[in-house]
Amino acid sequence: MIIASVTGKRGGAAVSEEYAQLSGVDVDKPNIARMYDYFLGGSAHFAVDRQAAEDLLQAFPGNTAWAHINRAFLGRAVRELTARGVDQFLDLGSGIPTKGNVHEIAQSVNPAARVAYVDVEPVAAHHARQLLRGDSASTVTQADVRDPQQVLAAPGVGELLDFDRPVAVLAVAILDIIEVADPAALVASYRDACAPGSAFVLSHSAQLQASDTEWSGAREVFAATTTPHVQTRSRVEIAGLLAGYEVLEPGVVPSALWRPDREVSEQEAARSNGYAAVGVLG
Repeated sequence: MIIASVTGKRGGAAVSEEYAQLSGVDVDKPNIARMYDYFLGGSAHFAVDRQAAEDLLQAFPGNTAWAHINRAFLGRAVRELTARGVDQFLDLGSGIPTKGNVHEIAQSVNPAARVAYVDVEPVAAHHARQLLRGDSASTVTQADVRDPQQVLAAPGVGELLDFDRPVAVLAVAILDIIEVADPAALVASYRDACAPGSAFVLSHSAQLQASDTEWSGAREVFAATTTPHVQTRSRVEIAGLLAGYEVLEPGVVPSALWRPDREVSEQEAARSNGYAAVGVLG
C-alpha cells in the first residue's frame, strides 16, 4: 500500500512518485478524504493531511469517534439493502478505500453485487483503482458528484449499473462538505434516474454533542482544506433531503442508532454528531 510523505502517527514512509505526479493532486493543501483515511487508520495521506487531522482533533476531539460511527453506519446500511435484494450500489464521494468497503460488504451477502465508486479526489480514485484491479463487478470514476449528468453518463457508472433495476445511491458524509445551491435538488437528480425499489443512503453532520467552540474550531481547520465548505443541518433539514423516498425505520436518527447491532448508549449516540437514514423508492 502506498503511504504518505513523512513518518506520521500511524506509520508512513516517503510518498510514491506515483501519487505525487497524479494529475490534480495538491500535496500542499489538506484534503478531507485523506484526513478521513487517517482517522480510520489508513495510510493514503500526506504529512499536510495528518497535521490538519491532528489540528482538527485539538479543536474537536470527538472527530475520531464520529468517523468510526459513520463508517459503521455505512456498513449496516449496505448489508441491510443487500439483504433486501438490492445488488447495485453507486457510492458518491466514496473516499479512499479502507476496511469495510462497500463492495466487500455487499459481495459478502451477494457475490454478484456491483459497486460504482465516484470521487473527485485523485488520490482516492487512484487508490481505489489499485485495490479493485481485476474486479469486473466494481469500478472507480473520478468525477464531481455535484454534476449528476457527468456521473451518470460516465462509463464506470452507466456501463456497470442498470438503472432500469434498483440501485442504492450512497451519500455518506458528502452533502455536508460540498457547496451546492440546492442539495435537495441534487439528491432529486439522482433519485429521478433510479427505478422503483432503489434506495438512498444518507448521513450528514449535525451538532449533537459538539459544542459551539468545537464546531467553530473545526470550521477553521476545514477552511484551509480543499473542501472549505462544511456545514451542519438540523434533523428536519436532513429529513427534507429524502423527499420522494419512503424512509425506513427507525427514520432519521443519530448515526449510531440506525439499526445498531449492539446496544448503544445515549452518550455514544450523541457522539455520532450527525444523522443517518435510508430511503426507498416506492
